[in-house]
Amino acid sequence: MERRGAAGSAGDRNWRAGARLAVTCALLFCAMALLVDWDAGSLTSPRALLWLTVSAVVGFVLLPPRVSAGPGRLVVRTPWRRHVVHTDALTTVRQFAGVSSHLVLRDVHGHRAELDPRVLIANPLIWHELDTGVRRSMERGTLRQGAALLDRLGHRIDDETVREVLRASGLPR
Repeated sequence: MERRGAAGSAGDRNWRAGARLAVTCALLFCAMALLVDWDAGSLTSPRALLWLTVSAVVGFVLLPPRVSAGPGRLVVRTPWRRHVVHTDALTTVRQFAGVSSHLVLRDVHGHRAELDPRVLIANPLIWHELDTGVRRSMERGTLRQGAALLDRLGHRIDDETVREVLRASGLPR
């Protein structure tokens, strides 16, 4: 598992692959746009600059958020912002379903962060830090909404971790 940042901080071990995919898609889009424009005979310097700019925007839009967690905090970094939530002072946890299911975490300080639950499933260390903070929030009485949701997510993560261990050890599932 990849560790980044301060001591005791857990990082998303799949972020680099997602970032690499975003850059690859942006580069392919740029190459195809330039190739089609050149083949049509309409490629000029301003149009090439336009395609490069559009490709850079595509790359930024496709870039996945970078999630990390440490004692009492969860950090979600996007290309534009950095969201820090104090996991030991959470007030609500909601999950929005739809095309892209995501969790929304809010703390007593008014901070808010959104993340894909698949990041937690793929990164047990991030889940552990979040779960530890959630337990502290429940002990302090600040978590008013979302404890059952996190309990279900915890069971799902535990099941997936067991499957991974069995798969890695070669034992039948």
